[in-house]
Formats: sequence, structure tokens, C-alpha cells
Amino acid sequence: MRASVGDLVRSMNCYYSNLIEGHNTFPIDIDRALKDELAPEPERRNLQLEARAHIDVQRMIDRGEAPTPVMALEFITWTHLNFCERLPNEMLWVENPETKERLKVVPGKLRDRQVKVGRHVPPAPDELGAFLKRFVEGYSSPHLSRLRKVIGVAASHHRLAWIHPFLDGNGRVTRLFSHALLRELDVGSELWSVSRGLARRVAVVARGSDCRSIFARKSR
Repeated sequence: MRASVGDLVRSMNCYYSNLIEGHNTFPIDIDRALKDELAPEPERRNLQLEARAHIDVQRMIDRGEAPTPVMALEFITWTHLNFCERLPNEMLWVENPETKERLKVVPGKLRDRQVKVGRHVPPAPDELGAFLKRFVEGYSSPHLSRLRKVIGVAASHHRLAWIHPFLDGNGRVTRLFSHALLRELDVGSELWSVSRGLARRVAVVARGSDCRSIFARKSR
């Protein structure tokens, strides 16, 4: 019964994660995507494939198929790799709205370009290694109590999004990372959704489109 409910919650989790990204995919479209019933319209079909990719990766996490520990660069790049390699090619291109330069998103590869997220300028590409190393060290310290580790899930969620390690897909990776970290701490499970909590308020959802890099998907 828990496994069956978990399947439903993963679809709900994906739906709310889509809202945060500004992708209004209907639950029925997500269900059809899981049955390989894809829409004929390219944009709608791509969003279905994106939703299915999210669910596939979360299912792998829930079944213990992801690398451990979660607080590691290996897990972060694994999540990006497995999510992005399931996307259609059209969704792996980003475009600078100012210069119209188009770049290919490489699954699992840290960005090699400087980006701007709203008013925030994340670390330079050559600094990502140092920032991520410190990120892992700081939030996996053996001196942290269990309570501080739980509190650290929210803090590390914000910090990973702030670092913005990939050219695109950072929001998805961060939410899946937080889901996995809560599971590892025996707090979360497949029966509840981090994304649902993050998307409960309209103002939060509206800010989703403002939290993307200066490079935006061409499909949007």
C-alpha cells in the first residue's frame, strides 16, 4: 500500500515542481506520460517527458538506487545526469535572451559559463569546485547534531540553489537533493513532498520564473 501511495505522491510532487518552474503540466498529462501516451503537440509532449524524467529520478532515489551519501558532489551530478539525459533534445538548449547565444546543457556537467539569476550572480565557473567542496564539508560535519542536520536540509537547499552549479536544471536537482537528504535522515519518505510545500503559495510559484539564469530554455 505504501508503494502504491508513493507512486501517486511522486506524480503530485512532480506537478508542484512543474509549477515552481512555471510549467503548468496538468496531472492528467503526467499520468498519460507515465503510460507512454504522449501528446502530438511538441511543447506539450516535451513537458510530459520532463515530468516523467522527474518521476523516474525520484523513484530511483526512493528505491535506494542513487549514490550515497546524499551530501556529496557525486549525488548532485548523478541527479542532474539522470534527469537531463531523459529530456528531449529540445529541452537541453538554453539561450541568452540578450545576446541570443545558444548553449547545449550537458547532463551531469558543471557549468563552464558565468550566469546571472535575477539580481544574483552565482560563483564563477572556476570557483564551483571550491564552493561545492566547502558545501559538502559544512553540511556533513560529524559534529552536527541530528536536529542541526534536519535544519541543515533547508539551509543546504538554499545554498545549493545559490551556487547554481549547472547551466540549467538547478531547481529540479535542488528539490530532488532535498527530498533525498530528508529520506537519508529518516524524516522524509515517498509519502510526502518537499515541492508541494514550496509551491503552496502563489507568490512562491510566481518567483519560480525569476530564479532562472540569464540563459533561458528556447522552448519557453
